[in-house]
Amino acid sequence: MDWPFVSVIVPTYGREDALRDTLKDCLELDYPSFEVIVVDQKPSHQSGLQQFLNQLAAEGKIQLHQLDWASLPGARNYAVRRAKGDIIIFIDDDVRLPQDYIQTHVQVYADRPEVGAVGGRVFDRMKLADAQREDAKNVSQNTCQAASQPQSADCCGGDESQAQRVVEDLPPEAMDPAIAWYHLDLVHTVKAQPVLTTRGCNMSFRREIFAQHQIFFDERFEGSAIREESDFCLRIRRTGYQIWYEPKAHLVHIGEESGGCHDVSTRSLNYQFTFYHNHFLMAFKNLTPIQCLRFFAKLFDCHVLGHPPCNKSTSLKKTLVRGTFYGLGALKAGLTVLKSIWDKGQVYSRQDPLFAKSS
Repeated sequence: MDWPFVSVIVPTYGREDALRDTLKDCLELDYPSFEVIVVDQKPSHQSGLQQFLNQLAAEGKIQLHQLDWASLPGARNYAVRRAKGDIIIFIDDDVRLPQDYIQTHVQVYADRPEVGAVGGRVFDRMKLADAQREDAKNVSQNTCQAASQPQSADCCGGDESQAQRVVEDLPPEAMDPAIAWYHLDLVHTVKAQPVLTTRGCNMSFRREIFAQHQIFFDERFEGSAIREESDFCLRIRRTGYQIWYEPKAHLVHIGEESGGCHDVSTRSLNYQFTFYHNHFLMAFKNLTPIQCLRFFAKLFDCHVLGHPPCNKSTSLKKTLVRGTFYGLGALKAGLTVLKSIWDKGQVYSRQDPLFAKSS
């Protein structure tokens, strides 16, 4: 097989040891021709890590771009404009990779010309832990059948364990843009199949998505940038390309509690505000009016009222607080869409000299 050149893009913000481990895994990947592009949006590190990054860059092992602004979609766009790969892979700055990681992504494109994007399985520490607690609770209440023993994820020397549940075929609801986000499980699904979207920490795309179709990440997705990859994938589907889930293209997501390209503290007021803003923005941009109503109803039922699968506290105080952010997020998203009449919001791209040349 004539393996295509691949760009592996790692946006990062304020990470130390996790970033070091991620880059070490990147450099040990078993693939003949690839580049690693690091977009560092907080270029002040402990001296050891900064020296490590500078040395890798000086040796030509990574491209290191250090910026004075922080935006996850902005960082992705910045790197794409500098990437040379025919296939572009995005990973987080706190993941661990098996050596055949790139090859498993690329093989899908070789086998399936109709596929324009690939999402891989994510052994997510937080989601696996939540699932294990939920399964244990269900077993204790005799509400589920006996499940097999946990299987080892062990894809890169770690001791992550897969929760007892195993998903073969995703339900039809997982392809419904109004409610897919509550049925799309890319942690426990073990069978390759078409999907509606990927997860941002483990996704790849054909270069023509950017070069020919001119689809880039929307930099108006703020804070944690949640739903920016969903918005991106929904726009890809309009090109006729299929999005494919390949569980063999797996990685371990550490889920560091600090750092990253965003505010990861769910107790932060800014997180709550941007969480709802981003959900409403995705819906306003991509869903029909009927789909929007169904999506907003599910968002309210799950995230505000706390019903399954969110399983949040149903105390009156917390429900009222979440409801307030729900309303404020909807209002701001509406204003964002209104502003898009004259401003598409790519504020970080407009600071990039390469963006000006390509416009």
